[in-house]
Amino acid sequence: MASRAQNQEAIEVGFPFKINSYGRIADPDYDLHVQQMIELVLFTEPGERVNRPEFGCGLLRILYGPDTQNVAGAVQLLVKTALQRWMSDVIRVTKVDVEAREDGALKVSLTYLLVRDSEIRVAVFEPPGAPWRR
Repeated sequence: MASRAQNQEAIEVGFPFKINSYGRIADPDYDLHVQQMIELVLFTEPGERVNRPEFGCGLLRILYGPDTQNVAGAVQLLVKTALQRWMSDVIRVTKVDVEAREDGALKVSLTYLLVRDSEIRVAVFEPPGAPWRR
């Protein structure tokens, strides 16, 4: 006989945490949940989480870095490494593109394979607030 835990699906908790109109935890669809998890990895500063101080990517630190073309290459490596470390059970990163535009804004485009259904997804990430400047 299967246990009760085996018969229940996992609840995907959205970010930011919300309560739906029924008074229950609002849960996004799986694709949105994965995208929100990626955002959390990218925009969490290492040391920000007390119980997991090494968690995060530190992408927002780049805001105060030098204004060179080398920044885009460093961001690509930083993003790919962090996502492989923290989300390798959920996604497989296939490509990271960082666009350093003339106006100084950076845009991170991520191509990844969702392990659950083996479908390729593309997402564009920019930090909260506008615009993201180096």
